[in-house]
Amino acid sequence: MRSIVGLFSLAALVATPLAAQTPPQQETALRAHVEFLADDSMLGRDSFTPEYRIAANYVATQLMAAGVQPGGDDGSYLQTIGFQATMPAAPGEMAFTRGGKRQALTFGEDFVGAVNPRAADFRLSGDVVFAGYGAVDRDIGWDDYRGLNVRGKIVAVLAGGPAKLASEKRAHFSSRAAKSQAALARGAQGIVLIDSIGDDAGYSVARRAANWQRPSISWIVPDGKPNLEAGDAPSIGTLSRAGAAKLFAGSPVSWAAVDAAERSGAAMPTGRLGVTIEARQRAETARLESANVVGVIPGSDPRLAREQVVLTAHLDHMGVEEMDEGDPKADRINNGAIDNAIGIAMMLEIAREFQRSGKRPRRTIVFTAVTAEEVGLLGSEYYAQNPSVGGTMVANINLDMPVMTYPFRDIIAYGAERSSIGTSLKRILDAEGLPLTPDPVPEENYFVRSDHYSFVKAGVPSIYLDAGPAGPGKAATDAFMSNHYHQVSDQTGLPIDWTAARRFMRLHYALARDIADADARPRWTKDDFFGVLFGGYGAK
Repeated sequence: MRSIVGLFSLAALVATPLAAQTPPQQETALRAHVEFLADDSMLGRDSFTPEYRIAANYVATQLMAAGVQPGGDDGSYLQTIGFQATMPAAPGEMAFTRGGKRQALTFGEDFVGAVNPRAADFRLSGDVVFAGYGAVDRDIGWDDYRGLNVRGKIVAVLAGGPAKLASEKRAHFSSRAAKSQAALARGAQGIVLIDSIGDDAGYSVARRAANWQRPSISWIVPDGKPNLEAGDAPSIGTLSRAGAAKLFAGSPVSWAAVDAAERSGAAMPTGRLGVTIEARQRAETARLESANVVGVIPGSDPRLAREQVVLTAHLDHMGVEEMDEGDPKADRINNGAIDNAIGIAMMLEIAREFQRSGKRPRRTIVFTAVTAEEVGLLGSEYYAQNPSVGGTMVANINLDMPVMTYPFRDIIAYGAERSSIGTSLKRILDAEGLPLTPDPVPEENYFVRSDHYSFVKAGVPSIYLDAGPAGPGKAATDAFMSNHYHQVSDQTGLPIDWTAARRFMRLHYALARDIADADARPRWTKDDFFGVLFGGYGAK
């Protein structure tokens, strides 16, 4: 447990005149930011708490002190966002009918329902068509919808994605939103998910049902309604594999054949199941509010100043855990020092580095400390779709949870090969003597799990760096992920290497400076899957 008392001597160093800071002072400035943001008094920076607002005001004042202009609402540094929390009012109901015989499914054993943020009493029924993973990738000739007519139907889709796809594509097609959007584009009225083998062993229907009252969070669109990322093809819930076996029993599509195809990675049998499914989920709602923090360094080049390089880092974390009945005095605060106070600290010091240089960037730099990352990348998604700074976003550089507990020897760069940002990065890393290492754990799907992906979906070339596994890297990263990630032990007492943190920060500064001052804006790699999918500059 830590107290904020005594931190002000550290925080004072953050205000050291820009031209005067030495490398040790800059390391101490990074530490000062983290000590403040990860202090117990911040109560874990849950997005919808007064403590988060204090953290946001801290970031805003630090940007102000660095000479960064406000980029939020009404001349402020804050972009206020309305949210809706949608909570199940009761366990859901689900049943299917085959040959005139109706069979109810058991909540928590066969299925778990899904709320619809725009319907307090959500009901949906229809004939079921099974469409494999619901994925279509013409690059490898994979089309789960080939030969299927799903108009007006409810599409049953397996969680996850085809093993034959590259990891980042597979992660995209594994998302609920991508599955819903594909179904909607073909006229379906809804989807029902089916647990994959991995889900059944880990995050199963039974486990989710134990947390059935957990709210779903959505940001509010300008018309006052909650945003529906997946459009109007809502999910009615998720079936366990046992529930799916009941749904498929007596169907033209064999569940045993589906199971075998999933295990082997082969294409799955698809088609109508000859069954009608019906679902109901009642819900209650509450309105919430939070804010992104936005600062701007205007570009100096009249031709390029409307083009923006956007730096992001999420400011929120997971708040306070529920009381431990076994030990009511146990530490329950998720301080989030590495996830992601250190990313915010680096972003603030990058802003100071730009100002310290005495040379304005040719393109505009936008610094955005985003909210609600931990509940689904919502703050960054809101900003990417509703930027508070006028102009054209041409690049995003994201800072999220760099594990700075060791002197890194290589760099991982998610998205580097997908745009010309990768070329800029390679030049910078070569000058530093740092190799670029491919994603060592593609099965973790990091490319779609951090805030840069919100900008990818807006067609903006984006990159997210992490320290690599060389030397002590793998052991240090594994130790953090196993022992501290999303746990109360993610505190400033961890052995953070502030020299490494400063070096990592300066790599990001060099990359942002390179992009901002280049003659040409970043462009997607020609025919890149994500660039083409989201209409990015240069992809076609």
